[in-house]
Amino acid sequence: MKPHPIPPQPGQESVWDYPRPARWEDSNKHIRVICNGVVLAETSKAKRVLETSHPPVYYVPPEDVKLEYLIVTPRKSVCEWKGRSQYYDVSIGDKYLQNATWQYYDPTPDFIAIQEHFAFYPNLMDACYVNDELVTPQPGNFYGGWITADIVGPFKGEPGTMWW
Repeated sequence: MKPHPIPPQPGQESVWDYPRPARWEDSNKHIRVICNGVVLAETSKAKRVLETSHPPVYYVPPEDVKLEYLIVTPRKSVCEWKGRSQYYDVSIGDKYLQNATWQYYDPTPDFIAIQEHFAFYPNLMDACYVNDELVTPQPGNFYGGWITADIVGPFKGEPGTMWW
């Protein structure tokens, strides 16, 4: 299936205008991640990674994450553009979420800026917010994009998008 990009309206971005390979940029938007009633991460110093067909993924600096709730896992992955990443489980009270967040411990030279920042799967959290707007998780179990009203698709992860 060939994608048919939705034309962005004023104040919106199309994921089809994002680059490939991916790139990062600073974001001063207020980012908040809530898990089991706890604000797990909160910052206005995030980085966002943009890639064609994907909603942005926000990376939170470690000083703005409650690290005491994270447990390193054996899971690692490699992205040809971003580098090598490490996954973490999140354990808060009676809630235990496997591989719910990740960080690039060995980024490529172009992604040094996101080294050790944490990205969260919004579909696993109670809620994620960008400037107080509740995020819709990117479809699919593999992707960690954050969809807000100012982002239009269609998005990779929806049915029939595997080979985009």
